[in-house]
Amino acid sequence: MKNFLSFADAGDYKALLNQALEIKQNPYGYQHVGKNKTVGLIFFNPSLRTRLSSLKAAYNLGAQAWVLNAGADSWTLEMADGAVMNGTTQEHIKDAIAVMSQYCDVLGVRTFPTLKDKEADYSEEVMSKILQYATVPVISLESATLHPLQSFADLITVAETKQKERVKVVLTWAPHVRALPQCVPNSFADWFSEVDWVDFVITHPHGYELDPKFTKGATIEYDQRKALEGADYVQAKNWSSYRDYGQVLSNDPSWMLTPEHMRLTDEAKFIHCLPVRRNVEVSDAVLDAPGSLIIQEAGNRTFSMQTVLHELLK
Repeated sequence: MKNFLSFADAGDYKALLNQALEIKQNPYGYQHVGKNKTVGLIFFNPSLRTRLSSLKAAYNLGAQAWVLNAGADSWTLEMADGAVMNGTTQEHIKDAIAVMSQYCDVLGVRTFPTLKDKEADYSEEVMSKILQYATVPVISLESATLHPLQSFADLITVAETKQKERVKVVLTWAPHVRALPQCVPNSFADWFSEVDWVDFVITHPHGYELDPKFTKGATIEYDQRKALEGADYVQAKNWSSYRDYGQVLSNDPSWMLTPEHMRLTDEAKFIHCLPVRRNVEVSDAVLDAPGSLIIQEAGNRTFSMQTVLHELLK
C-alpha cells in the first residue's frame, strides 16, 4: 500500500479486514509501528468522527499527530496552476503540501466536492494536486467522490456482527434538507460490490443513479420495499443526483426509514455513517432500536484508520 484512496488500494481486502479485527482486539499491541512517527491531518471541511478517530488511531499506534484546518488555521490556499496570486489566496497548494510533507510521515486529507462542477469533482482536482506535491503517503479522509475509511469501518462492522456466511446488504437513498455529495454511497458501493460474501442491492428513486463505475456488481432496485425484503443489513444515506449533478430531484418523505420498512427485512441490522438528520433520513425508532449499529460503526472508524496507518507506517 502506497496511498489509501479507494477500495483498489486495500489490495487483499480479506487480509486487511483480518488485520483490522486483530488490531481491534489488541489496539495498543502495535505501538512499535508508530514510534517516532508523525501523522499529519488536513481538513478542508468540518469533521467529528474522522478527526477524532484519526487522532485516536495515531495515538494507539504510538505515533504523534497534528491537525490543520485549511484556510482557518493556515493561509488561504491557491489551487490553480500558474495563478497570478494578487487576490485573496496567500499560499499555493504546491508549496503548502511540500512543506507539510516534511512535518509528517503520512498525510491524511479531507476534501469536499463543489457539487457544481462534475468534471472538477470527479477528476478529484484537489486530491490529485495533493498527491502530486506530497512526498509522503496520502490517506483520503474523504474526497470529492469517495470516503474509503468509512466504508472500511462499515465492512468491519458487518463482518464482526454477521450471523450468516452470506448476507444481503441494502443501501437505500433517504431524504434530506440539503443537497449532499455522493462520496459515502459511491464508496460503500465501491467496497460492498466487491465482497464475495455479500449480496449487494442499491435502492433509490429514478434520477439518483450513482456513477456506474462504482456500482458494478450491485443490483439496482427502484422499489424500496422490494429491495428491503430479506435484508440482513440496511445502510441509509442521502445523496444528490449524479446525472443532474448536485440537484435534488425528489425529497419524498416516504423514503425515510421507519420500523415499518425494517419489518420487511430479515431482522436487519441498521448502519449509517453519521451525522444523521433524525426523523428526516431515518426515524428515531430505527436509530435507537437494538438492531442499530451506528455507535459501534462509528467506533470502528478508529480501527479502519489504525489498520491503514499500520500498513503505511510499518
